[in-house]
Amino acid sequence: MTEPILSVRDLTVSFPSEAGRVDAVRGVSFDLQPGRSLGIVGESGSGKSVTSLAIMGLLDDYARVGGSIVFDGEELIGKSDKQMSQIRGNGLSMIFQDPLTSLTPVFTIGDQIVEAIRQHRRVTKQKAWERGIELLKTVGIPNAEARMRAFPHEFSGGMRQRVVIAMAIANEPKLIIADEPTTALDVTIQAQILDVIRRGQRDTGAAVVMITHDMGVVANIADDVLVMYAGRPVEQAPVEQLFDDTRMPYSIGLLGAIPRVDKKEKQPLVPIAGNPPMLIGLPDACAFADRCPLASEACRVREPELVEVAPDHSAACIHADAIADRSFRGAPVFAPPEIPESRIVEVPRSERKPTLEVENLRKSFPLMKGALVKRRVGTVHAVKGLSFDIREGEAMAIVGESGSGKTTTLLEIMDLAAHDDGRITIGGTDVADVRTGAQERALRRDIQIVFQDPMGALDPRMTVFDIIAEPLQTIGTSRDATHARVDELMGLVGLDPAHSDRFPQAFSGGQRQRIGIARALATNPKLLVLDEPVSALDVSIQAGVINLLDELKATLGLSYLVVAHDLSVVRHLADRVAVMYLGEFVEIGDTDDVFDDPQHPYTQALLSAIPIPDPRIERSRERILLTGDLPSPTDEITGCAFVSRCPLFQTLTAEKQAICTEQAPRLGGENGAHENACHHR
Repeated sequence: MTEPILSVRDLTVSFPSEAGRVDAVRGVSFDLQPGRSLGIVGESGSGKSVTSLAIMGLLDDYARVGGSIVFDGEELIGKSDKQMSQIRGNGLSMIFQDPLTSLTPVFTIGDQIVEAIRQHRRVTKQKAWERGIELLKTVGIPNAEARMRAFPHEFSGGMRQRVVIAMAIANEPKLIIADEPTTALDVTIQAQILDVIRRGQRDTGAAVVMITHDMGVVANIADDVLVMYAGRPVEQAPVEQLFDDTRMPYSIGLLGAIPRVDKKEKQPLVPIAGNPPMLIGLPDACAFADRCPLASEACRVREPELVEVAPDHSAACIHADAIADRSFRGAPVFAPPEIPESRIVEVPRSERKPTLEVENLRKSFPLMKGALVKRRVGTVHAVKGLSFDIREGEAMAIVGESGSGKTTTLLEIMDLAAHDDGRITIGGTDVADVRTGAQERALRRDIQIVFQDPMGALDPRMTVFDIIAEPLQTIGTSRDATHARVDELMGLVGLDPAHSDRFPQAFSGGQRQRIGIARALATNPKLLVLDEPVSALDVSIQAGVINLLDELKATLGLSYLVVAHDLSVVRHLADRVAVMYLGEFVEIGDTDDVFDDPQHPYTQALLSAIPIPDPRIERSRERILLTGDLPSPTDEITGCAFVSRCPLFQTLTAEKQAICTEQAPRLGGENGAHENACHHR
């Protein structure tokens, strides 16, 4: 064994607050060998990011840091910011979650890379510039010489993250810390970024600390895993051992709460009840006891230590030895809830009434230029002739990368505006026939939306009662009936009606999303539009919201139109899937048909990019990595829009390639049940 490049011992971090001292990190210890990858996982507030910031020396001055952090044989705690500046970006580098805020908008990409290099190396500006071009090529940015002179806003999110990675590996560091580097990215871009991080690690020989809440990413990239809860490590093991022989109930809960894209059977997910504790004045007891199904009085006597339960495997649980194969005394640690079966699905789809019909939907925006005198210089073709329908009790999902037109489609439907070319029918009513405010209000009762960000969607100045009651008051519901309906709705979504006088700030993220769902249900709609309904939630809370949506669909007969970038969630939630690329559907069909037999090359690439929370499966399966970003929606494309990124196109004969570049494909397939838009299907 070589000496660890990073050795952390009994790391503690606390912050002062009005309510008392916040113990954000409480006794973290681990060793990281050169060339190895450590995944740190846990819910929001578990101390993952604070641990990484403490290692980097980026915490605020009022933070109190204790313990020891030894990097490359040198103690970091106690060093001044000037001393740490010589280490940061050189031997030790970091990839932050949001690349846009990590880059200075007023300087070119090249200037920022050159600065990162010359800060630590005595080289000329020309040599640094050449090194920058080499780095951009390494991380897969095309036309690197020209892109060095571009500004951050001229790059897509995935490209900006590649630039940040290029800066992180510029000086061949010995340790790279990646803090949720793929959270805000599409699955195709996420796969590319993980590949770039692995390539950078291979080229530099660096060790990597990967901080993430996605167990699929952990299965993909980590050699060892550290699970954190309430500021402490609660389980630590090599990645395969942690997934195969989980010993801590919290770790079991995290794995059970994840929807699996490779599982056809739709079983209820297993949420972890409750919320993490406040890290102020914690008692000397297991911090997970209030949420743990195995908790006993012994768990509350004192906080369990992280002890070895198997070779190289440690857990902080007094029941660790009795837990085997994620079960306890023969029963699962976390039992899935019971969700009733929907009777509507017993009726054939063709015999159910449509709740939404969309025919030839198109939307374009003028592209304007000029500061004083505006002139039109082009057209943004956002949506190009979509046609689909959603039947009673059915959930349909639209998936695709950012910029494909998914959200524009939702907004056009919610706008209830007549279109010159195309038709939208909701519950049998054509929106073109809606001419008065009363007619629009009556139609809007049938379609409601749940937004991605629950906090941004709720007015912080209104109580929960006022938020849920607002749509009822708009349609003229009496005061007594409104009170009764609000109580009913809060109970329906799993909230205590007694808390209706509280403000949104008093609720957790998952509870706020339930409030948003309750508000959307107030008018008894036939269709709920769900715009990334769980992407802002921790995986444990996400499972509870997904189960709630499944239950509401079964008990109320609701229909859903879902937009989501997480295809694992889509497989669990949706009955039908439409894959969208540059404003058009390239594949549509029943969920199982599309996921089990993807026919369009773009769908195949999307599905291969989804990380699976199983290290053996994840590291052995074949991936299809797309190169480049989506073409601009302002381009006039005569043939297939996917040609520039299509892996299949590269293998075709010149004659077949000519068909792709000259003729636009149309959706087609057997009996219209599973259709795709590829000339070579």
